Amino acid sequence: MTQPAVLVTGGSRGIGAEIVRALAKRDVPVCINYVSGEDKASALARELDAEGRKYCVVQADVSDPGSVKRLFDTAIDALGPLGGLVNNACFVGQAGRKVENIDYETLRKTFDVNVIGAFLCAQQAVRHMATDHGGRGGRIINVSSIASRTGSPNDWVDYAASKAAMDAMTLGLARETARQGIRVTGVAPGGVATDLHANAGAPERVERFSQITPVGRAAQPAEIADVVVWAMLDAPDYLTSTTIEVAGGL
Repeated sequence: MTQPAVLVTGGSRGIGAEIVRALAKRDVPVCINYVSGEDKASALARELDAEGRKYCVVQADVSDPGSVKRLFDTAIDALGPLGGLVNNACFVGQAGRKVENIDYETLRKTFDVNVIGAFLCAQQAVRHMATDHGGRGGRIINVSSIASRTGSPNDWVDYAASKAAMDAMTLGLARETARQGIRVTGVAPGGVATDLHANAGAPERVERFSQITPVGRAAQPAEIADVVVWAMLDAPDYLTSTTIEVAGGL
């Protein structure tokens, strides 16, 4: 039987790219989705080419319904039946802003990508994987954040709220689809050493997390990817409807 494909949103950089690499090493056909940064997506594709992996690359905006449908149709045409979705794409605005200072456009984009995008992708995944739609079941992994629990005050309250919404989606969707062969699990990192912080104007956030995290450092993206891939490929069938924190004790 052909190994079912896994689609990774926001898969060209950071945690997403490490998830793609880890899945590919397990011989899983993988779709790399990105919305911008074609150079990073192309570089990752060259890596997979050199290793002889089966993959496709699809540019698509997860907050747009038509774009999401095209993303899934293209991935399935290229790779075959879908067995998993990793909802990893996210948007964060400028770091260090209080709620009173968050502009409308940032607020809107945060929820469009992080919440609506996750819902739109989950909808497509369910339509392709659920047994009542003729699918063979599968897994959805939602990459959340411990910010959903901490609230991220004076920094990213909008981002934290969007991830809390994702956690609620994980719970409800898992219970809704459990008898249709779909398992839904969240993975919530703490501080991770990616370029997200510098891009948001706060490169010092990585050092700040290193100081406050009990294990004494921020996570490497591959450490988060390892948990995502475990949840996707190795977790027992009985695991669903929960979010796993990977936060170094925070």
